[in-house]
Amino acid sequence: MTDRYLDELEERSIYILREAYSQIKPLGMLWSIGKDSNTLLWLARKAFYGKVPFPVIQLDTQMELPEVYTFRDQLVKDWELDLKIELCPPEEEMDKTLPPATRAATRKTEGLKNILLKDAYKGLILGIRRDEQSMRAKERVFSPRSLDGGWDFKNQPAEIWDQYKTQSPDGCHIRIHPLLAWTEIDVWRYTHREKIPVVPLYFSRDGQRYRSLGEKNITFPIESNASTIEEIIKELETTKTSERSGRTMDCESEDSFEKLRSGGYM
Repeated sequence: MTDRYLDELEERSIYILREAYSQIKPLGMLWSIGKDSNTLLWLARKAFYGKVPFPVIQLDTQMELPEVYTFRDQLVKDWELDLKIELCPPEEEMDKTLPPATRAATRKTEGLKNILLKDAYKGLILGIRRDEQSMRAKERVFSPRSLDGGWDFKNQPAEIWDQYKTQSPDGCHIRIHPLLAWTEIDVWRYTHREKIPVVPLYFSRDGQRYRSLGEKNITFPIESNASTIEEIIKELETTKTSERSGRTMDCESEDSFEKLRSGGYM
């Protein structure tokens, strides 16, 4: 049953990737180097016969953990990725009225706006999931963004019978979410089945591991003894702790994430 379910998720995601590639140009994929975006890269390689046919973009705050950069460089080499690195603006240029961790996270929003201005992507593929955060639960698979990158979650196109909105006005773009229907445990079960490489920080060391990877100044490990993918899956089958419990910005105010998302955050 699990394999059949994972096959269905895989087929659906590959269909979405191929639809985006055939309908939207220029197209790029955001890569955070986390478990979800690594799964997305794997699916893209399956969809296009071993080669990712569009640029892979990292929004780099230069605050990732060292293991993340090491993993990134190795995977770029192993999978022959066309990596584009966009350095994000410094934190002192962000809105000072935002809470500290939210202000730090906003750097990626501004980095994304900069790369959209430079390279004029009409479509961006992201590895977000509906179950990860309540605001993301309102997303569409093909999600239009305004001229300033903003997202109007109250005014989104209907998606019926696999009919997606793939066109956008000049200066706007579409965000494509092939993993939207997946859950955290789906990603780990698929990663285990497919033997997808992941950053070692996900595995327990000295009773702690990272459940969600972000910048080292706003993301912290959780208590866990799960040191293999099998143990992570077993842990997730019973835990009631939020996946983003190690993300400090999620604890600052109730509307921090909503402000980020409506302004263009991933």
